[in-house]
Amino acid sequence: MKGGMCNLRWTICAATAVALNALLSHAQGPTNTTYSGSLATALLEGAQITNDTVYPIDLPTTLRLAGARNLDIQIAREGLKEAQANRQSAVEQFFPWVAPGVGYHRRDGMAQAVPAGYVTNTHFQSYSAGATLAAQVVLGDAIYHSLAAKQLVKASDQALETRRQDTILSAAQGYFDLVKAQALVEVDRQAIQISQDYQQELHVAVTAGIAFKGDELRVQTQTEQYRIVLQQKLEQQRVAAANLAQVLHLDSRVELVPVDAGVTAFRFFPTNASMNALVEQALRSRPELKQSQAFLAATRAAKNGAVYGPWIPSVGAQAFGGGLGGGADGAPSNFGAEGDYLVGLSWRIGPGGLFDSGRINASKARLAAAQFADSKLKDTIISQVVAGLVRVNSTAAQIDLAARNLNTASETLQLTRQRKQFGVGIVLEDIQAHQALTQARSDYVTAVAENEKAQYALSRATGSVEEAQEYKQP
Repeated sequence: MKGGMCNLRWTICAATAVALNALLSHAQGPTNTTYSGSLATALLEGAQITNDTVYPIDLPTTLRLAGARNLDIQIAREGLKEAQANRQSAVEQFFPWVAPGVGYHRRDGMAQAVPAGYVTNTHFQSYSAGATLAAQVVLGDAIYHSLAAKQLVKASDQALETRRQDTILSAAQGYFDLVKAQALVEVDRQAIQISQDYQQELHVAVTAGIAFKGDELRVQTQTEQYRIVLQQKLEQQRVAAANLAQVLHLDSRVELVPVDAGVTAFRFFPTNASMNALVEQALRSRPELKQSQAFLAATRAAKNGAVYGPWIPSVGAQAFGGGLGGGADGAPSNFGAEGDYLVGLSWRIGPGGLFDSGRINASKARLAAAQFADSKLKDTIISQVVAGLVRVNSTAAQIDLAARNLNTASETLQLTRQRKQFGVGIVLEDIQAHQALTQARSDYVTAVAENEKAQYALSRATGSVEEAQEYKQP
């Protein structure tokens, strides 16, 4: 570009510098307090977060807070704990239980004597005290329920990983949205400043009688339009900060301000691999697929339990140890030790057991549905990888085009200003050149931010969202 790299009106480096200065002045304004440390440090130190506090935040802090504070991740953790508890309950079905207690029995009326066999009218009572150790194990259900519960724990673990990666993606994209919104605000502020400077030049020329008053009003109209757009961009910036705060489980009344002044094209994800290689990586790494496969295994275990489980006999065992006492009314009472033992095998025929066709068919249908869902998920993942790679390449090309367009627009406005003429045609050309430059700057900011978001989306699609943070080559 001509005119020098430090010209604040026409260079990208100057746009970044102005954005940084505006960020600092905004963060240190009289109506806000800025925490001197990082947001993560503030939370760890127990700093009070109030709605008049401005917190600078960067991408690493955003990702750390997303993993530590996001409510969806915490909900998924509790789901994993529930699955682990359910598995423990399934395993406990193999173990006996103890039932201590005391019993009392009284008989008034006819009774049959043993071993004599005669029937007589009698009055007696008996009592017992002891503990019963009992086990009633439906082996088929216990075996297959424990197998299914084990797979459901794996599915819940992968569901937690899925939620974590989704949250990291949402946080990263929310941060890029905030950076983009802030950069667009600075673009509009620069546009207002340029328009005001030109309006002042025209005002001097009008006062000197060498320019038309209507041209000054045209530029003033353009300035007011930029101010309207600036208010819209400020609104978008504040909303982006609130959305990011929600993802990080922070009070949305706190104003988050990105540390990055402006946007810079970085490479977070290596895209030199072929599409087939990226698809294969996604099919190996995506936690959703691992979750689906674990759920499929659990469904298969449930189906086997319905088909084969009833053929495995249920085992019942009981042991009582204690004492028995009692006797006829008016006679001496006796008490002594007593032990009873019982072991048995049984099969259940009918509902919930052998030949329960409804239960068998329902389990087979659930298994088939899980298989279809797994196939559908694979198709979705492949589509996400393809779309993600296309978007990354497209936004990268848009960055190059937007950069060239920005250079052209900057030089056009510079050459137009160098004419130092105030004819009607020249003024209109200046306004159009200024509008083109503002649009080019906005297009460049948007292209860079969307490319960064697309790279994180592609890393998420391939199941390597953590690895994407290692690539930060300009």
